[in-house]
Amino acid sequence: MSLRRAFLFLATALSAAGAEPELLFNGKDLDGWDGDPRLWRVDNGVIVGSTEGVELEANSFLISRRKFKNFHLELEVKLRNHNSGIQFRSEALEGWVVRGLQADMAEDNWWGSLYDERGTRGVIVNGWKGKAETVVRRGDWNRYEVLAQDDLIQLRVNGLLTAELKGEPPREGVIALQLHRGPPMEVRFRNIRIRVLD
Repeated sequence: MSLRRAFLFLATALSAAGAEPELLFNGKDLDGWDGDPRLWRVDNGVIVGSTEGVELEANSFLISRRKFKNFHLELEVKLRNHNSGIQFRSEALEGWVVRGLQADMAEDNWWGSLYDERGTRGVIVNGWKGKAETVVRRGDWNRYEVLAQDDLIQLRVNGLLTAELKGEPPREGVIALQLHRGPPMEVRFRNIRIRVLD
């Protein structure tokens, strides 16, 4: 980690020291979230998203009912196959569709990358090659972190900084979990916590 990145991370951590993390998922039901009931369920304290038996016309999302601007989000994710992601500072559209920034992940690619879902930029920062690919536990639980502080965005996978973007407008928006159109897939999320920053 460069001296500049270390300073930014330390400064953000210190500014968040007084804030208590909140649970975004209560471990029992999908209270506080909105998504296609055919696709999302809770199983033994874990959010499970699956497209088995359902053909998607577009990517579908489980969307938080609250919006966030500056925050440190931590969660664990297990991707069985195909492609998923974590939207943040995003806009919820009709039909459980979302537009905005995404912490990306795919079966053997894109983990740790910053992507512009339904936007014009595509992959904004590729955090996979030489970064997330060195720490991802395929088919197992992985820790994903998203830091959004003013115009700074940072993504971490299993503690490793994989993507950083400076100069991004600090928009307020939803957090959402993705199921990708294509082959039948499954993804699981647990221990979803957010620390709201000043």
